[in-house]
Amino acid sequence: MNTLADDIKKGIVLISDGAWGTFLQDKGLAPGECPELWNLERPEDVLAIARSYIDAGSDMIETNSFGGNSFKLSPYGLASKVTEINKAAARISRKAAGNNRHVLGSLGPTGKILLMGDVTVEELYEAFREQAVALYEGGADALVIETMSDLDESRAAVKACKENTSAEVLCTMTFEKTADNTFHTMMGVTPSEMTREMLRAGADIIGANCGNGIQNMIGIVREIRSIDNSIPVLIHANAGAPVYQDGKTIYPETPEQMGAYVKTLIDAGANIIGGCCGTTPEHIRKIVDLVKKYL
Repeated sequence: MNTLADDIKKGIVLISDGAWGTFLQDKGLAPGECPELWNLERPEDVLAIARSYIDAGSDMIETNSFGGNSFKLSPYGLASKVTEINKAAARISRKAAGNNRHVLGSLGPTGKILLMGDVTVEELYEAFREQAVALYEGGADALVIETMSDLDESRAAVKACKENTSAEVLCTMTFEKTADNTFHTMMGVTPSEMTREMLRAGADIIGANCGNGIQNMIGIVREIRSIDNSIPVLIHANAGAPVYQDGKTIYPETPEQMGAYVKTLIDAGANIIGGCCGTTPEHIRKIVDLVKKYL
């Protein structure tokens, strides 16, 4: 199987998967329950999510491991099960993907802040190393470090993945649009700064996820491309801005509404397009159809 970067060099726009967290909630994940524990206790439900995106036409599928680092698992009393949980997550997604689709091992932030003295860089590195190795050994051929906001934590994660596995390493940050129409993470990092620093860190693919619907992602991609025109760019957009309705958080953008911006996103320079919060297999199926139409 080619690497993601190899396919992108051929001019192919690849399709990623959609939401996991909101999908798990729809399947009964209770507030305060550990999503990653489902890899051990409800693997068939996790497999069904993965298969639904593969069936929709995704070229790759993530793993149910976003909060699978030791810091995030510790409050559940599961820090000793990092390896077991992440290997299981990768095996489930590999079972869904088969041998001809990519598996992206998902690594989310630790929730610790270096500036506050919560953690050291060495401790961050070790947490990401432990998770990355387990995901890689479980069958992930790429590792996606996602929803990041801090450059130091992102660098530690990229370094841990690159130095301890042979997987492709992707890194995406979550940006918010400000009143002056610029984009920053909650720690003040711009897409330009992220691009420069993640290139230096050795990431193979960079981009953005969460925090924005697909329309705002266009500006983020354009800013990335103003700094570097060659590194592959991944976008995982939400299904619009969240709305609180009847006691639930709703992401209102339909597949058709999301699809209206796909061509512009591609023209801006996105190479991999998928979804984040609120997106479903129907959203991914629509993106697949549109990419086939445009390319």
